[in-house]
Amino acid sequence: MLKPILLVEDNPRDLELTLIALEKSQLANDVVITRDGAEALDYLSRRGSYLDRPPGNPAVILLDLKLPKMDGLELLKLIRTSEELRNVPVVMLTSSNEESDLVRAYALGVNAYVVKPVNFPDFVRAIGDLGVFWAVLNEPPPGSLRRARTLQQE
Repeated sequence: MLKPILLVEDNPRDLELTLIALEKSQLANDVVITRDGAEALDYLSRRGSYLDRPPGNPAVILLDLKLPKMDGLELLKLIRTSEELRNVPVVMLTSSNEESDLVRAYALGVNAYVVKPVNFPDFVRAIGDLGVFWAVLNEPPPGSLRRARTLQQE
């Protein structure tokens, strides 16, 4: 069973474009959408409206930087300090090319920082490449893979 991709995005236009780009890349992974950092944390922690979601972590988190309730950097910090979540790949997918945001994201342990391309063909290509790499090609740490298999067998 394929792990889902968690997309954390509050901008309706960027959300729609990202979904179109992921669809064009023909990934078979489901995409779970959350619209702010707090909702994403609920999903990852299996609480609130996500209490009954299947166990296991997403293949990758595509995380916007500027979010309501809890921004992407705050969420990234919580992910990296969580025993259960720290090995989940996180890609900051943002329109910010501010050096301070880039430096802080890498200091907090982001796996990749991608500035959203302005034109649609470049955006589709970038998202497709991200999806294929993180959801298909990337090999997760052995402990996280074993844990995922154990959870699936339960």
